[in-house]
Amino acid sequence: MMDPRTSAQDVMRCDLCETAVVQMHCDTCLVNLCTACVGKHMISDESKDHKVVKFQARKSTPLYPGCKFHDKERCKMYCNQCDIPVCHKCIGSDQHLGHKVSEILKVVDERKNKFMKEQTDLNETIYPTHQDIVSDVQNRMSQLEKEYEDLSTAITKHGENWHREIDKLVKKLKAEVDVMKNTQLQTLQKHLDEINKKISDIKDEIDSLENATATNDMSKLFSVTIKIQKYRNLPHKIIPSLPKFSPGNVQEEKLSKLFGTLSSSSLTSDKHDYSMKTTQKSPEAGSSPPVKQLLDEPETVTTIDTGYGRLYNVACMSDEEIWTSGDSNTMKLYSINQGSELKSITTNSGYNQINIAVTKSGDLVYTDDTVNIVKNEKIEEVIRLQNWRPKGVCSTSSGDLLVIMNSDDKKQIKVVRYSGSTEKQTIQFDDKGKPLYSPSSRYLRHITENRNHDICVSDERAEAVVVVNQAGKLRFRYTGHTPAPQNQPFCPLGITTDSQSHILTADCINHCVHIIDQDGQFLRYIECGLRYPWGLCTDTNDNLFVAEWRNNQVKKIKYLQ
Repeated sequence: MMDPRTSAQDVMRCDLCETAVVQMHCDTCLVNLCTACVGKHMISDESKDHKVVKFQARKSTPLYPGCKFHDKERCKMYCNQCDIPVCHKCIGSDQHLGHKVSEILKVVDERKNKFMKEQTDLNETIYPTHQDIVSDVQNRMSQLEKEYEDLSTAITKHGENWHREIDKLVKKLKAEVDVMKNTQLQTLQKHLDEINKKISDIKDEIDSLENATATNDMSKLFSVTIKIQKYRNLPHKIIPSLPKFSPGNVQEEKLSKLFGTLSSSSLTSDKHDYSMKTTQKSPEAGSSPPVKQLLDEPETVTTIDTGYGRLYNVACMSDEEIWTSGDSNTMKLYSINQGSELKSITTNSGYNQINIAVTKSGDLVYTDDTVNIVKNEKIEEVIRLQNWRPKGVCSTSSGDLLVIMNSDDKKQIKVVRYSGSTEKQTIQFDDKGKPLYSPSSRYLRHITENRNHDICVSDERAEAVVVVNQAGKLRFRYTGHTPAPQNQPFCPLGITTDSQSHILTADCINHCVHIIDQDGQFLRYIECGLRYPWGLCTDTNDNLFVAEWRNNQVKKIKYLQ
């Protein structure tokens, strides 16, 4: 049988007698009472000021806090200066003399309103946002599982290819062994046949001599010719020389480099990457791109003649159009598929060797004595500085501009981040106060931002690619790889990145492009018949565009699967 005192279907009972239906409530003690038990409760603790109300009006009586300094006193006021509840005796004491005091009910109402707002913020914004973050992390984990599975599959496939090639090599070597064996056996067999023929002839001579010595017919005796001398010449001894198999020295480290290596994994933390649910996330907050493997043989897809005397830079406007700049004050927009010039922009300054980039919104930005943006075919000057001249420029994922600045006295180089015309960040020295970049006005520098927000600068004078993180802290310097295709010093010029966070830099004198991973590990060269590569850019499909300085051509190269 269901207990009437604990049944959820039963009415509430008095907390004292536990049988009668609740009709009253003590707001002081928070006790439910029946009418008959009210008096009993009132005298149970006469030290308290019991506030007994009808059950429907429970919690309507303010329950003032007891005073910590005066027994049996209730605090109905609040000292704003001391930030504590106070009773009337406290107010009259020297401790709170001259302090601003408020009614505690007013303070309570203000706090309740504040708590209600915070509760609303927690319920409607913060809690849902954290739920979204949980979903985002779970999605990233699922994506990570898939990408690592794809990576393992790629390694397995590469291993299978190696096994096939090794099997082919073993088969080829064993076939060569069989040919050598058969050739030597045939030679020895021929030699054996000749010796056996000679033995047969010797036996015939022996028989002939025996017959001659046994006959009485002197005519037969004198007809025998002695040929023994030729049989005294023994045959040559043929000694076969066996081939030797010299197995290569299988060292784990060398074998690992030949087979392929893994770049290091990393986890970055950006406290600014998430935003509250009411704020729209940027497109960069999406899932990681699919893993793409490097092609064994990169291939040139398209070649575009630009008509410059010397071609320097290229920037992707879209997957169908590219901007170019060369040894004139005119920048040209080309159709990639048609190879035709679509339009041109002439600078106001008349300078050539202009460094160019394309912003997130699709506007052309270039540097001469100033930094300029072309909007609706009109040139707007956005940055001009005293005692500094802009060189390389790129547009970041956040819409900022990163500009390489060269001082007029040719003694300093720095990278400056701009939001519009406002300077946000300067990157110039490492943790030890030494310059990150080699100062010189004659040598060229290019700049780009990687997917992980690293800032990558090609420093021609230093013969290095200098990579710092988003905060400007040096991560590494890449100084080339040996052997270089032309055995010349590393000459880094144009620089770009792709969806895999690879860093690609043009090596002009070695007629190639270096590919390194985001941690500075060399992966491979791209040659493709390049001659004096200068400017670089990649489109959204990871096609590489190379501006050839001397040939005045832009080559579109596919290098990822």
